Amino acid sequence: MITIDKAGAFKFGDFTVKRLGYGAMQLAGPGVFGPPKDRESALAVLRAAVEAGVNHIDTSDFYGPHITNRLIRQALHPYQDDLVIVTKIGAKRGEDKSWTIASSPEELTNAVHDNLRNLGLDVIDVVNLRVMFDVHGPAEGSIEPLLTPLVELQQQGLVRHIGLSNVTPAQVAEGRGIAEIVCVQNMYNLAHRQDDALIDSLAKDGIAYVPFFPLGGFSPLQSSALSDVAKRLEATPMQVALAWLLRRAPNILLIPGTSSVAHLHENLAAADLVLSDDVMSELNDVAATNAAH
Repeated sequence: MITIDKAGAFKFGDFTVKRLGYGAMQLAGPGVFGPPKDRESALAVLRAAVEAGVNHIDTSDFYGPHITNRLIRQALHPYQDDLVIVTKIGAKRGEDKSWTIASSPEELTNAVHDNLRNLGLDVIDVVNLRVMFDVHGPAEGSIEPLLTPLVELQQQGLVRHIGLSNVTPAQVAEGRGIAEIVCVQNMYNLAHRQDDALIDSLAKDGIAYVPFFPLGGFSPLQSSALSDVAKRLEATPMQVALAWLLRRAPNILLIPGTSSVAHLHENLAAADLVLSDDVMSELNDVAATNAAH
């Protein structure tokens, strides 16, 4: 069995998690909408992840909607004592598969209760507030009106820890003035490194940074450069990208998703991939090339 101990662990609120976790988004149907094509395969991936040592699962009740949380409950409930489940609120899905904002106090409260019910929990380990001022990326604006209802739910004992997603550094600073923030979840990878300074700042304070789309945004040239490194290391481009993120900063936690058990094990094996200083420099040049263009 593949284990992921070599990826190390990270103090995540009052939990300790392996740095390589699992993201459940791909367990829903096409476009993250509707049920999976093969329900039994989806359940098998979740069980295989936990059997391999994963103790950090990222999900949301707007995946499907309601699909991934119910799969997690069916596959894994009652949950292992060390399993940390992180969810997101602040968005909803339209019948046309659109992603829209859902951040009124009533919508946020309903979302927390939906997550609790569908996951079969009395309290959610971590809830990320997904800021939707711009669906496609972070956009400035005060998050206090959005965060305050979530803090109230935390005070009621329904939420243990709070994180932020799709946010700017200014919004992270504002959020930390309102509540203890245990993680930030933004887009970040070799080609999209706008959060470099934020990651380093969060690392100093022991706050987790959870990148999504670890391979997103590569042009063919950049994909070629990444593939060249992967070929030399006898690894896949995804494994190299994940290994680079693990070495990039100690507070980076990874949640690669897949609906395939074989691909799951391939992702987890990235924890054993050692990148030399020369390889790290070569990969960093990929980001510099992207910025120049």
